[in-house]
Amino acid sequence: MTISRRDALTGLGIGAGLAAAPALGARSVADARFLHGVASGDPAATGVVLWTRATPEGAEAGDVPLRWHVASSPDGQPLRSGGVAARAARDHTAKAEAGGLAPGSDYWFWFETARGTRSPVGRFRTLPVGAVDRVVLAAVSCQLYTGGLFNAYDAIARAERIDAVLHLGDYIYEYGMTGYGSEIGRRIGRAVEPEYDTVTLADYRMRHAQVKRDPDMQAAHARAAFICVWDDHEVANDDWIGGAENHNPATEGDWGARKAAAMQAYFEWMPIRDPVPGRPWAAIYRSFEFGDLASLVMLESRLLARSRQVAAKGEAPDPSEYASMMAERARPDRELLGPDQLAWVEGRLAASVKAGKPWQILGNQVVMARVAGPDLERQMGPARYAAVMAKLPDVWRPRVAALTASYRAGLPFNFDDWDGYPAARERLYAAFTRAGSHPLVLSGDSHATWANDLADDTGRLVATEFGVTAVTSPSYGSLLPGLGRYIAEANEEVAFCDQDLKGYLVLTLTPEAATADLVGLTTVLARPYEKRTLARFTCAAAHPRQRLAAARVA
Repeated sequence: MTISRRDALTGLGIGAGLAAAPALGARSVADARFLHGVASGDPAATGVVLWTRATPEGAEAGDVPLRWHVASSPDGQPLRSGGVAARAARDHTAKAEAGGLAPGSDYWFWFETARGTRSPVGRFRTLPVGAVDRVVLAAVSCQLYTGGLFNAYDAIARAERIDAVLHLGDYIYEYGMTGYGSEIGRRIGRAVEPEYDTVTLADYRMRHAQVKRDPDMQAAHARAAFICVWDDHEVANDDWIGGAENHNPATEGDWGARKAAAMQAYFEWMPIRDPVPGRPWAAIYRSFEFGDLASLVMLESRLLARSRQVAAKGEAPDPSEYASMMAERARPDRELLGPDQLAWVEGRLAASVKAGKPWQILGNQVVMARVAGPDLERQMGPARYAAVMAKLPDVWRPRVAALTASYRAGLPFNFDDWDGYPAARERLYAAFTRAGSHPLVLSGDSHATWANDLADDTGRLVATEFGVTAVTSPSYGSLLPGLGRYIAEANEEVAFCDQDLKGYLVLTLTPEAATADLVGLTTVLARPYEKRTLARFTCAAAHPRQRLAAARVA
């Protein structure tokens, strides 16, 4: 199945607005089941986006009229109610914006059909205004369905306080059952639907639906509002404005059609506001204000402006490629955000600083720090390095050796990160300086936990970065346990790195300090699991340029 832009616009109902219930189709269904739970997202001071999926009987069923309700307690009388349709053209998903609510308050919500069938109950908190003494945010990324159980979401759902969950991308993965992580899925009985790579609108819808059926995913969505951006795997691995590493036009068709299908499924299935008419669909960057305490600025660095990644011809760079790869990397015209988004980011940061807010937070997809790959042979010593290499699977041994050689020659750890776009990174750092901000950058994508001091080309500290590990997705630590320690040893900007455990991040903000708890889970392959605080850093608002070595809590 392929779609045209006109079909996609019609399916999304662009221009109808979230608050208005669209007219029902020729056929409507009085009853349905709520098999995918409920979710809320994009909270504001007086409202939030509410989401559900109403599953009618029969594949050809029409639209499902629904009522939504918001109350001040789980079993309270509705304070706000409204109508919305789960439209067949939107895969029977429904979104509505509940308004007229009090700032900084907890609410509960649910949907019901015309026959009175009720959805599960969800919970959200509106954004505060005025003086705020505390905000607690969880951050997650990279949830490969075949990679393991969503234990991180079980833990988040049980948290005493979570004001919002930041999802930094890779909510779904496009891979089928012969791709990345599939061997884990087969071992634990967690296969993806469809079993092949997602390419069409129907494919992406099916994959989103499967993730939303997961009980831990539903529990987390019911616990707090999500603030989401996509990364690459919501479409295809290492995507950029004109294509992706995991897209073959000869067998998978037009890139624009695949990208449009993936974005449509994302807007249907995620609790995010629909695209603004007249703006590109990919322009999902937006900001959120937490009273006088913090501003949250969410970036988009994949589909809107990103230049193509520098990449080797094979699995790892050959020495003959080193010079050309580094020359391409250094080009000043290479982009991640684009000039319009960069100007917007600077404006939002400057406005926050002018308002006297102590914290500016950036929700960012990929690691921003300068990260040189480790020289494992030198750092481990020849004997231990040889022993470690001997234990690697045959398919990985030559690749790790080639990567080690490229790192020794000065190539960065990951060209897909901001390290592959140094000129664009310097432009962003200059925007931080002009805005007068030293932001806290929260980053996903890497499947590892990070605490990084960010410095510009002059060596001046400009920001602090905390990278959140994956919910499930495997990392290099699966091959080389303890790798994170060697990465930290090899890099001045890296204060902490763990490549081994999966988990999430909790950021607690007060007027005096920001505390980042980097949480790891003992397993994602079974239950029960245990939580571990891998590291804790407390950054004082009065000393924003303090190095993380001094901010770490024992």
